[in-house]
Amino acid sequence: MSNKIILLVEDNPDDEELTIRILKKHHILNDVVVVRDGSEALDYLFGEGKYANRDLNVMPVIVMLDIKLPKVNGLEVLRRIREDKRTKWLPVVILTSSDEERDLIESYKMGANSYVRKPVDFIQFQQAVEQLALYWALLNEVPKGS
Repeated sequence: MSNKIILLVEDNPDDEELTIRILKKHHILNDVVVVRDGSEALDYLFGEGKYANRDLNVMPVIVMLDIKLPKVNGLEVLRRIREDKRTKWLPVVILTSSDEERDLIESYKMGANSYVRKPVDFIQFQQAVEQLALYWALLNEVPKGS
């Protein structure tokens, strides 16, 4: 295990499978932790619920976050990430099929590092995921702590 985890917050099993296949195809060897709703994402990040025994010293290098999620929506997850000193510098890429301008604006207002609309075209989606992973998971550096 590389300890360089990608947290994929995705409720659509097809998009989840496709994203993981693309990462593997392009030799992105990070462990990918998949959570399927906003509540589970928060539990993972803050070591609560079924993740209560998780080592909180090992944080994801990037969160790929959908907006339209069950239980807690992605914008609320982003707000909570930015409010907590343990996660405020964590890179968060919104990876969503939402084409609503207000989602784009709110995402950036709340501190998203990037906003990518999931293209319907497979090739575009593949290229977007590959580039996101290469930059955010392998090249980007973030400050430790607050």
